[in-house]
Amino acid sequence: MGRTFDPITLEILWRRLISIVDEADSSVARTAFSSLLRDAHDYTCMFTDRFGRELAQGTFATPGQSGAMALGIKNLVNKFPLDHYKAGDIFITNDPWALAGHLNDVCVMGPIFYKDQLVAFTACVFHHSDIGGRVASDNHDVFEEGLFIPLVKLYDGGVLNEPVLDMIRWNVRTSDEVIGDIRSQIAANHVCAEKIRQMLKESGLDNLDDLADQIIGLTEKSIREEIGKIPDGTYQAKGIIEQTKGKEDIVIQASVKVEGSDIIVDLSGSSPQVDWGGNVVFNFTYAYVFMAIKSMFAPDIPNNDGCARPIVLSAPEGSVVNCKFPAAVAARMQIGHFLTEIIYRAVSGVLPGSVIAGSGGTPAAMNVFYGKRKGGKPWHSVIIRGGGMGAGAANDGNYVYIFPANGANTPVEIFESDTPLIVEKRELISDSGGPGRMKGGLGKREIFRIPDDEYAPIPPVNLGIQAGRYSYPAEGLFDGKTGAKGQFLVNGAQGNPYGLTQLNPGDRVTIDAPGGGGYGNPLERDPELVVNDVIEGYISIESAKKDYGVAIDPVTLEVHEAETKKLRSR
Repeated sequence: MGRTFDPITLEILWRRLISIVDEADSSVARTAFSSLLRDAHDYTCMFTDRFGRELAQGTFATPGQSGAMALGIKNLVNKFPLDHYKAGDIFITNDPWALAGHLNDVCVMGPIFYKDQLVAFTACVFHHSDIGGRVASDNHDVFEEGLFIPLVKLYDGGVLNEPVLDMIRWNVRTSDEVIGDIRSQIAANHVCAEKIRQMLKESGLDNLDDLADQIIGLTEKSIREEIGKIPDGTYQAKGIIEQTKGKEDIVIQASVKVEGSDIIVDLSGSSPQVDWGGNVVFNFTYAYVFMAIKSMFAPDIPNNDGCARPIVLSAPEGSVVNCKFPAAVAARMQIGHFLTEIIYRAVSGVLPGSVIAGSGGTPAAMNVFYGKRKGGKPWHSVIIRGGGMGAGAANDGNYVYIFPANGANTPVEIFESDTPLIVEKRELISDSGGPGRMKGGLGKREIFRIPDDEYAPIPPVNLGIQAGRYSYPAEGLFDGKTGAKGQFLVNGAQGNPYGLTQLNPGDRVTIDAPGGGGYGNPLERDPELVVNDVIEGYISIESAKKDYGVAIDPVTLEVHEAETKKLRSR
């Protein structure tokens, strides 16, 4: 029998573990080179016990990375016997099938030693803006998508493996940024390792084994209790996801079986893998299935290995949700992010208060701009675009929210400082949220311009878009209506959001992020909320009457607006 911790001590130590990862996480914001990391927070820090069982992750983690890492790190740790590891070792890989699903997600991990004994592993995955390759969704295999790094030692016993860094440096466009971000990963892991050793010393512990057993066991018990509250049964849903023009839609079939405190998710019947980059590896599929179940049953419990134990996932190999090497996977979010809302839809009948309607930010849209500045220096920037979040039983959907990916919108000032481009407009789109008793979140319009003056970049400027909802809008729930679809225009004409677009000085690109779906019958919405929405410009007078049955006199609206301005001026 190992040591048992009393509830107060256990809570203190558990919270300290999370604060340690959060401190490592915050070090990234201070040291990372890429705005995708510093500002959009597209990275995840975590650590495991010595057996690879997840113990804690950063509070602001991305579900796709963290869920995939929970499986992947365990497999990587167990790839070698524990006596293979030594102090000062650091490993690096971006194998999509081993970790988070595409080459841009690079993992740096290493063992933590205390009193000459292996006690834990620390790891972080960064979405690197640049990993070489052809940056587009319509690649046909992973070889087109950039540099593939197998699991190798970046440091061997504290000694840097210079050829590994050289290999990376010569296969990317913006090498200073990429190498700088890898060093930021090393620094984050160092912070995590030092703080864990400090905690062990101050707490009088020789290792984390007993603490890990108790934390993981209690977490599993808690989530099982919540799952056990809903009726046993099999709940099903089907999702339709658009492909590029001229190709058949993708079908995702989801069966969610509840047996006591176990959940078995079966994705049999889903479409076979495709010949473009939307394919999803098993780990990433698992991550967003886990995201749905965790958020419905135990949203407030910190993530660790215990959360995952009640969940069994089956996904046919060779399908779009469990693709085989060497499938193209760069745009895996274009399909993978939909899994969360499909699981929500499947169980909405028995958990109506714990789910939300479809979100315009599903999938989280990525714009990858790259090219050369006037003097010939390469530049490369990735921004994540949120859409309107789906409404829930008791709340309107958030506006311009990156869900379920949990990233952040990059500020205009940062984007313009990192690139030679101009953002002419960024605004909410009125009437884009799906009508409902609870209204879907609004989408966003952005207009980018390629300068044609003395600061013009060398043509062409390349734009790769990884997004969706151009054909099918976010669905509503329980009589809620759909949100607005997305839109991609080049100089006012329809562009191809699935390929690589090349732009020249003077060109303008308009990108509309979709709105979220509504929840419940719009005619049941509080009329006062409808009036306020019109005053704020979120919906039009025409929509108020057509969708919500609320007639608003323009004169009355002017009085309301005047009163609102007075209150704000105070």
